[in-house]
Parts: sequence; C-alpha cells; structure tokens
Amino acid sequence: MTQFFTHVLALAPLLILCATIVTVMLAIAVRRHHFTAATLTVIGLNAALLSLIGVLQVTPIQVTPLFIIDDFSVLFGAIVLVASLACTTLAHAYLETLPDRREEFYLLLLCSAGGALALIASRHFASLFIGLELLSVPLYGMVAYAYRDRISLEAGLKYMVLSGAASAFLLFGMALLYAASGSLEYVGLVDGMANGGAHQSWVLIGVGMMVVALAFKLSLVPFHVWTPDVYEGAPGPVSAFLATVSKVAVFALLLRFFTLAAPAANDWLLTLMGVIAFASMMIGNLLALRQRNVKRLLGYSSIAHLGYLMTAIVAGGDLGTEAVGVYLATYVATTLGAFGVVTLVSSPYSGTDAGALHHYRGLFWRRPYLAAVFTVMMLSLAGIPMTAGFLGKFYVIAVSVESGLWWLAGGIVAGSAIGLYYYLRMMVIMFLDEPGESRRDAVSGWGQQSGGIMVLLLAAAVAFFGIYPQPLIALVNAAGMASG
Repeated sequence: MTQFFTHVLALAPLLILCATIVTVMLAIAVRRHHFTAATLTVIGLNAALLSLIGVLQVTPIQVTPLFIIDDFSVLFGAIVLVASLACTTLAHAYLETLPDRREEFYLLLLCSAGGALALIASRHFASLFIGLELLSVPLYGMVAYAYRDRISLEAGLKYMVLSGAASAFLLFGMALLYAASGSLEYVGLVDGMANGGAHQSWVLIGVGMMVVALAFKLSLVPFHVWTPDVYEGAPGPVSAFLATVSKVAVFALLLRFFTLAAPAANDWLLTLMGVIAFASMMIGNLLALRQRNVKRLLGYSSIAHLGYLMTAIVAGGDLGTEAVGVYLATYVATTLGAFGVVTLVSSPYSGTDAGALHHYRGLFWRRPYLAAVFTVMMLSLAGIPMTAGFLGKFYVIAVSVESGLWWLAGGIVAGSAIGLYYYLRMMVIMFLDEPGESRRDAVSGWGQQSGGIMVLLLAAAVAFFGIYPQPLIALVNAAGMASG
C-alpha cells in the first residue's frame, strides 16, 4: 500500500486536473455560469501546482513503465501549470463578450493541460502518443471556439488536418522503432542500435519520422506553414496557449527522448536537426519582417525562438539541458505577456481580434500600462540586456560556442539582429499619434482587471529575472538532467 500511495502522490497533479475536469463538467450540467467555471478551473490548476511540492518528496520515481516522475518533469510541469493559469485568466476576460456558450472552453483547456503533463513525464511510446493526442485534440476545438468567425473556424480545420498528418508520421516512426528494437521504451532503442546493420537503419528512419512529427508541433521549418494562419485565426488566449503550453510540453518530451534514447544522438541526425534550427531562425525572422498583423508576427517570432532553442538539443550536455530550462521559462513569461496584451485589447469585441498594427497605434495614450507591458515583452523577445530574454539568448549562444557550433551561434546573432527591427517597429507604433480610425479601447470589468494584473506581474517577472537571474538559474539547476 505504501508504494500505491507513493505513486498516487507522484501523479497528484494529473489526478487533480482530472478531478477538476469532472467538477467543472458537473457544475456546467447543474447550472451554466461563466465565472463559476473559470473559478473552478483556477482553483484546480492552483491545487495541481501546489501538489508539486509533495511530488518533490518522492522523486525520482517510475510509475509503471509509462511515466517517470523526476525533478525534470516537476520543473516543466510547473511551467505548464503556470502558463495554463495565465491562459485561463485571459480566457475569462476574452470570453465575457463571446455571444455563445463559454463554459466548455475550460474543459478543453484542462484536458489539454493534462495531456501536456502526461507528455512531459512520458518514457514510453504508448504514454507519448496518448499524452500528445490528449494535448492536441482539445486544441482543435479551442482554436475554432469562435466558430461564428470564419477565420477561427478555418484555423481550427487547418490545425486538425495537418496535426492528423503529423500523428501519422509519429505512429509510423514508432512502428519502425518497435520493429527494430522490440521495445516501446525510449531506453530500449539502445539495444536496437547495438545490433547494427539493418536494425540501425530502421532506428534512424524511425527517429527521423518522429522528429518530423514533433517538428510540426514545434513549428520548425519546413513544417511551420500552419503557424501564422492558426495564430491569427485562433482566439487570443488560445494563441497564447499554443505558443506556450503546447511548445513547452513537446520540447520537454524531445529533450527527454534524446537524453534517454542515446541512439537518437546520431551525428547525421543531429546535423539535420541543426540545419532545421538554423533555417527556423532565419526564415522565421525574415518572414516576420513582412507582417502587418501582430499575431502573425508573434507566430513567426515563435518559429525563430524555437530554432534558437533547438541548438541546445543539438549541442547536448548538462549546459544544454540548463539552457533549455532557462530559455523556456523566459520565453513562456514573455510570450504570455505579449499575447496577453493582444487579448486584453481584443476581448471587448466580437469577431476578429485586434491584430492589425494600426490597432496598436497610439496605445500608449489610451492604455499606458498595456503599452508599457508590451514594450517590456518586445525588448525581452529581442534579447535586450536587463530583460529575461537576454538571459535565454546568452545561454543558447554559450551552449553553441562551448560545443563548437559556430554556425549556429552565428545564426542566433544574425536572427536576433533581424528580429530587433520588427520588435522595435512594434514599440514605436504604440507611441505614435492615433489616426482617425475607430478605437478599440477595452471596457472596464473584472475580467479586464484580473487580466491586467496578470500581465503586469509577468512584466515584473521578466524585468526581475533580467536584472537578477540567480533564482531562476538555481531553480533550473535543481531540476537536474532528464534521467530515469
């Protein structure tokens, strides 16, 4: 029984999320009330976040052959839960004016967050696939939630079809790996490679197909074409969720896979991933230069940032793992703040979000605190010193230099220089005089106020860790390697 309770404690965050899903579902069945559904969701996410303190008392522990609960999964699970909390706060502000049923959105968000937690702790192909699909399937509905708006419905259909194709690649790759190694555990691939010959070729092809599927989820070039359209069409809080929770979960999985499945660290495969990383940096930043829509601009920006982050996978080592943790933490805080501003500007209106650049012209003179938050986030995304984004960029450059990957280090520097132009352009627009176009000022309300407080806290965190990064670095170091 002691082992049973230990396993229950290790899975407490996931179990609490499942209980919250049932509670919200019952609350909707009894009486529809938007504030109640949002409040129950926030309570459940906070409870899951607090339960991580107890989880730390039993880590590392293997719960069945499917999951490994260690400090690595606790760190990235905490990032997922904090990002989900922020997206819930934004969703409450955004959905207040949606002329449709709003409560089911929180069920979809909780299911997707549960899939993210399962994915992060996965050490087996079965749990990988279940977690990835539990993360992705609710997102189809979330992206198309404002379905009365054609662009949202179109974005949901695009994401569903292309994600289905990526899942087919993933399953095919898993089948090849199983055929070559006879095991569905990541560590079982070691034996498959040790046999050499044809088995080694099948393992490399299988891993390559899995990388294709995961590269789609991460919006890496050349599997990025869906990203700007989906980000533009999805409701603001969903774009924030896609850019943070989804990316963190899949990248944590990729890091664990390449750590546990040593055969995946083949020189040819790592070189290919380096090329993908370099292309993502360059193409993401260059295409962002042409955008006149803020959500599309942030979408292309996320492609570039995931390219920067891929250099840590290619480099490997302890410093690479540390770089991933630091960069993802700073990226999530910055991206949530940027999409938070977009959501709060858009939330009082039905139809398309306030995405066009002219919607932000003169924002400083109408809502100075949102303009200040957006300015901090743009500076952080650009990697300007005294912001958290600079810390992340410094780490990935240090990893590249230490590993002798000078061409990737050069790509990071060149991509950052290109990105500086469109980030600064966005900042300048907010301080210009407002034209004679209709304003999109937000209507005061509890949802707006709670969302405003949240983005201000994110801006404060980005500035604090940019000036004093030691607590964040210590927290990431405590997570250790993705072993088990």
